[in-house]
This record gives sequence, structure tokens and C-alpha cells, in this order.
Amino acid sequence: MTLVAMLEDRRPRRLDARRNFDAILAAATEAFGEAGADVGMEEIARRAGVGVATLYRNFPTRVALMEAIYLASVVELVSFGSGSADVDSWTALRGWLEKFVDFMRSKHPVVSVLTEQSEVYEPTRDAIYGIAEPLFERAREDGQIRAGIDADDVMRVIFAVTGGIYRDTAQRRRAFEIVLHGIRAQR
Repeated sequence: MTLVAMLEDRRPRRLDARRNFDAILAAATEAFGEAGADVGMEEIARRAGVGVATLYRNFPTRVALMEAIYLASVVELVSFGSGSADVDSWTALRGWLEKFVDFMRSKHPVVSVLTEQSEVYEPTRDAIYGIAEPLFERAREDGQIRAGIDADDVMRVIFAVTGGIYRDTAQRRRAFEIVLHGIRAQR
């Protein structure tokens, strides 16, 4: 089953219920990003403009809500990477890595709660690597990245870059640029 299908299976069929589902996802994404994984479900419902019962009807547990947020985010990340075939390989890879850094930074509270036992863990991991590996391979074939570096190597470094505490956005950006410089083939 594709990630899109997994997400759609969770989404209600009625239009008004779908709007509530999407509003809850948006509100929860924002709330978790601002306040961390411990934000109250009542606060999420308030931000979404729905009752707590509506929130729990759609997401019976905090983990179910976090899985849906993560699924939606990975679908967006994979779609972004898939749309870069007509761009030169370095630009495509760099753009996807920038998107991946934003994804990891904003989803850190959610990712920290989900475990390998989550039903979305393996399919989302496979989808992320399924888009990252071809981007890396294309850049390697074009001589844009150093030999001996693979997607997994760089993604693990990105985990460290996104998990760190920085003085400001500029320092976080410099750390990311150091990673890019380190993987780029010297010309």
C-alpha cells in the first residue's frame, strides 16, 4: 500500500469530516512544532476549531495523530523529490536535502515519539530512502558528489544537524552548508 493510500484510508469520506481531519492535522503540526510532543489534545482541538470529541473520533490516540502528521509530511517530501527529474542533479539533490532538513527539524517532536513498532515507520522510511537514493545516485553519476558517500551516510549527518540546538537560524544554516560542502565533489 502506498503512503498516499495509507493516509487516505485514515481520512474520513464526508467532506465536512475531511475538513475537520485536515484542520486537526494542520493545528497539531503547528502545535507540536511550537510546544513539543507534550502539547495537550485539548489545545490541538481548540487550535483546529473543533471539539475534543471530533479530535478523538479522527485520532483515538496521540500516536495515531502523530502517525497521520508524519505520513502527510513524508508524502509531501517524497512528492517534492519526485518532481525534480528535470533539474540538474546537484540542484535536485540540494533542494531535496533542504526540504529534508526542514522536514526533520519541524517533525522532530513527532519522530521522537514514533518507534519502529509504529505501522507507518517502515513504509515511510522506505519511501524516504526510495526517493533519496536515486537523487544521490544521479548526482554521483554526474560527478556532483564525492565517491563513497551514500544517502544513508548523509541522512544520518542531517539527523545530527537537525537535532542540535543552535544560537539562531543562521548558525543552523551554516551547519547545513558544511554538510553540503563535505559531500560535494571537488572541482
